[in-house]
Amino acid sequence: MNSKYFFLIIVYFTLVSVQAQISDIQLQKIDSLFNSWSEINHPGGAIGIMQKGKIIYSKAFGLASMEYQVPNTTETIFNSGSVSKQFTAMGIVLLHEKGLISVDDDIRKYLPDLPDFGHTITIRHMLHHTSGLRSLHAMLSLAGWRDDDSRTNEDLYRFMLNQKELNFIPGDEYLYCNTGFMLMVNIIENVTKEKFPQWMKANVFNPLGMSDTYVEDRYDRIVPKNATSYYGSGTDFFRAVEYWGYVGSGNMHTTTADLLTWLQNFSTPLPNWSSAFKMLQTTDNFNDGSKNNYAFGISIDNYKGYKKVQHGGAIGGFRSYVSAYPEEQLNIAILTNFSSSNTGEIEHNIASILLPSNPNSLVEIESPMISNNITSYSLEQITGKYEIQPGVFLSISTEKDSLHVMQEWNNVEYNLYNTAGNTFEIPNESNVQFVFSDLSDHKTQLLTVFQNGDKTEAKRFEEFNLSGINLSEYIGKFYSPELESTIDILLKDNKLLGHHARHGDFPVQILGKDALVITDFGTIAIVRDAKNLIIGIRISNGRARNVWFEKQ
Repeated sequence: MNSKYFFLIIVYFTLVSVQAQISDIQLQKIDSLFNSWSEINHPGGAIGIMQKGKIIYSKAFGLASMEYQVPNTTETIFNSGSVSKQFTAMGIVLLHEKGLISVDDDIRKYLPDLPDFGHTITIRHMLHHTSGLRSLHAMLSLAGWRDDDSRTNEDLYRFMLNQKELNFIPGDEYLYCNTGFMLMVNIIENVTKEKFPQWMKANVFNPLGMSDTYVEDRYDRIVPKNATSYYGSGTDFFRAVEYWGYVGSGNMHTTTADLLTWLQNFSTPLPNWSSAFKMLQTTDNFNDGSKNNYAFGISIDNYKGYKKVQHGGAIGGFRSYVSAYPEEQLNIAILTNFSSSNTGEIEHNIASILLPSNPNSLVEIESPMISNNITSYSLEQITGKYEIQPGVFLSISTEKDSLHVMQEWNNVEYNLYNTAGNTFEIPNESNVQFVFSDLSDHKTQLLTVFQNGDKTEAKRFEEFNLSGINLSEYIGKFYSPELESTIDILLKDNKLLGHHARHGDFPVQILGKDALVITDFGTIAIVRDAKNLIIGIRISNGRARNVWFEKQ
């Protein structure tokens, strides 16, 4: 064997600390989860596991730099993506405890130049993702920004000052929103009169002993020990640049050791930190009284009857996942530098290896994933296309006597197996259930997906009959004053096309009368006046709903 590569392999498998709490069999099972990461010229990551205050597993796999063949180590620093949110939330909690702010304050108390949307938005709403604010990436996408355009907190704030409407009434529903956590940065800076990265270092990271953690507000900064991130899988990788230079909702760089130090506070907090970590786990109901499992920058779930505090993250090619099982004092931190690393699945497998199957001392958290309808349907009755949201589909077919699912928006495929009656699950993913109901014309008409307490309904989709539709009626130039952007709807070769100056032409699909989808852009609802003339369109793309574009 070439001595250089032998050295690298040894580095990949360096074991920093394995205590007596983990058995040889458990160790081998966990190691096997990362076999592919150890292949030559493959990115990877670092994994840390702590139990009862001691690190029982700490390893690094793969390359931190494919270009220079530098291996990841347990001291490698990774961008943690949205794992950052819980730390921003902690900053808000500390100011709340000091009496400098209240989480129930109207955000315009601290950001008075924000528009009055006609409904009070509180800091609590932003912490829970229930504010109704449109999310940064969704807005900039509709404005024509590319994924590799640099974007900052200042860009977001400039767009927010032009907004006229919300996605929904604050508190009515949960919709993941980076905007709220970015605006919390403005609140912290306005109250403390300090820059967010420096304030977080002095007030959160250093006091908690997280010496290798920092907020990065420049994506092009050179910092030693940072990994490079990559898109792709197998042997097909390419460089991923995290052009997004904002903070608050992401861009906190850290190590697995620092994250384990943080997570331990959910079970045995450091002196004077108990109330803050307790408040971080606050959950509140929606306006209708139903439950929201998202607390302050973290999700409160359960696994096998154990309470679970968790969050994932993604930016560029970096992927992350952290979890704490407080009653077991078990903490798991996973940081990787390639996009196909499946950190959530890895965490699930690690927890399965380390946690007993039937704990007797723990009370299960109430889960909505229960189907009272025990009707059994044949697979043929279930197959078809279901619309998750306008223009976004799940295609369900049969494959070897089981259900096969294709998520058309990202080409992800998987099989389902029947667990009871009309309820199906993904193998090894018991936290997700697919429930089919409303039988008519010998086919189910509704699919309800339950995941970690969230409920999504998808109706069966049938192709629309285009006869009688005058395509030329939809032609026009439409301008959004909120986004300062224009989109054209064109007719070429008797087909509708969407056009944006930065992206060229997009195919248009007709969902129904006055309902269109521009591929890779969003869904369109046509707006008419009293004379039935088209005066504008409203475009939605998931986290930005019904954005107004006026016909020019």
